[in-house]
This record gives sequence, C-alpha cells and structure tokens, in this order.
Amino acid sequence: MSHALLVIDVQNDFCPGGALAVAGGDEIVAPINAMMDDFDAVILTQDWHPTGHSSFASSHPGKAPFDMIQMPYGPQVLWPDHCVQGTEGAAFHPDLRSDGDLIIRKGFRSAIDSYSAFFENDHSTPTGLRGYLQTRGITQLTLVGLATDFCVHYSAVDAARLGFDVIVQTNACRAIDMDGSLAAAQQAMRDAGVTLV
Repeated sequence: MSHALLVIDVQNDFCPGGALAVAGGDEIVAPINAMMDDFDAVILTQDWHPTGHSSFASSHPGKAPFDMIQMPYGPQVLWPDHCVQGTEGAAFHPDLRSDGDLIIRKGFRSAIDSYSAFFENDHSTPTGLRGYLQTRGITQLTLVGLATDFCVHYSAVDAARLGFDVIVQTNACRAIDMDGSLAAAQQAMRDAGVTLV
C-alpha cells in the first residue's frame, strides 16, 4: 500500500506578508519538510490564478474581499487578488522543499475557482490528480498545508469520497477560520471519514 504526502498551497500569498495571509502559515514549512522523506510520493499543489480571476473581489465592481456571491457552480467567497500566475505571491514559500514528485496547479480557469486538489469548485472538472495517484498505486494520503478550512478541507473530503484512506496532519496545517469555518470544516472532514491527527 503506497502512501503519499499531499502538500496544499504552501505559497507566499498564503503566508504572513502575503495577499491572503493565513496566520502562522510559515510555521508549517519546517514540519512539512521534515515529513517528506517518510512517504512513497510527495505531491504539491499550487493555486495558479490568471489576472482578473472570477473569484477576485476586484473582478466584481462594488464588491469587497470576503463578500459572498452566487456563481453558476454555487456560492463563492470573493478573495483579495492572490496567487496570480508567475508572481512572487504564487511561488512556493522559499524555505519549502520543492523536490516532490508532482506539482498540481489549480484555479487556472478564469471562470471557476478551485479549492480541492482533485476537482474545480463545480465538483466535476478534474485536475488529473486522481488518475496520477491510481497509476502510482497510491491508496493512502496524508494532507498538510494551507488553509485547513478551505483547500485542505475540500481536498481531504474529495479524496475520501474517491476511496482514498485520508489523514489530515493538523499540526502541519493552518486555518483562515472565518465565521466558524474551521470547526465546520473539521466536522465535514470527520463526516467524510477523514482522520484528523
């Protein structure tokens, strides 16, 4: 049984000083680096938005960051511009080991956001990660990264639904925690069969 480490969005814009900073986001870099050698594969995800992405508040006149709108695929939080392709903000944290087996980029379709490493937010457009894991014979996943209540949460739930054995290593994650979103995400992950350690 092969076991992969899935490192979610440890990018400059999600770390202190970034456009969408998660408190303590940089504190998880060293623990993640230390874990990498314990797994059969290491996969890193990278939020990779084009300029003017539809999830950016700046793309919606009169809207502010963290407002909610309805998109064709459902409710969407509007974010500050972040992780724009090719910018320093989209780069991995400089101290993160980037010697993984695969980098999955998500959120590059301008009309749809993508929290999960497996699907866009329409829950049907795949990223290709599932096929990669299956062809590698990987059945177990440990997730770490940013942010616990968004991209880690959605990736973990999708992985569990797809039949993977999923662990979230909470000491190597940090959350945004807007309006109770962390507690809700933790419950949703448990309900999906994800193990939180």
